[in-house]
This record gives sequence, C-alpha cells and structure tokens, in this order.
Amino acid sequence: MVSEINNIAPGGAGIAAARPNAPAPASSQAPGSSAIQIPDTPKVQAPKPVAIKFDASEVRQNLQEAVSMLNQQMTSTKRGLGFQVDEAVGGPVVTVRSAESGEVVRQIPNEVVVSMAHSIDKIKGLLFSSKA
Repeated sequence: MVSEINNIAPGGAGIAAARPNAPAPASSQAPGSSAIQIPDTPKVQAPKPVAIKFDASEVRQNLQEAVSMLNQQMTSTKRGLGFQVDEAVGGPVVTVRSAESGEVVRQIPNEVVVSMAHSIDKIKGLLFSSKA
C-alpha cells in the first residue's frame, strides 16, 4: 500500500507514475530451473476447407417424390390430407379436406399467403430487370 502511494503522480490525479530506477520484480524460480518455452509456430491448425455440393434440382425432385408418396399414403388410408409443392410459396402446401364434401377445411400456409406469393411472383418482372 505504501509503495502504491509513493507511485502516485505529484499532481494528485491518481495516475501511477513509472519510476525510472525501480528494481525489477524478483523471480520466483529457483536457480537452475528452466522457464516455460513458447513455441514459435502454433500447434493448432485451421481445418481444411470442404467443398459442399448442393444440387437444387435433385432436392426439388426428392421433395416431389416425397410429396407424391405422402399423397398416395393419404388416399390409401382415406384421409383428407393433400400435399403439393408450390414454387411461388417456395415450399410445400398442405390442405385438409372434408371427407364428405371434399371442401378445403384448412390450408397451411393460409390461402391468402399463397395468393400473395403468386401475386408477388407475377410482378417480379416489373420490379427487377433480369437483364441488368
């Protein structure tokens, strides 16, 4: 504590001033012991980049096959579920139909969302030019 008070700058700003002739701190190592060596090059290496292959047409085809299999399963069990892939929505659309009337009871995503997606898809050409 006393050494800290002596190191305060004379202006009273509370900033410790460096003493030019202050002795270096004493080493706690015993004579003859070696210090820890830091290697010049690190042992950890960055991972090598991996090429990720993604084929959108193959994924689209797999999705279409899965949807057709689901639809076959639903018709064979006489369930009122229907599946389709809508490009404007960017994914699957699920419809729940009444068994008696065949009327759509529920649709996921909602019919309003699907119609908005189709409207946006129609006016894309007006907003963005593909030639630019």
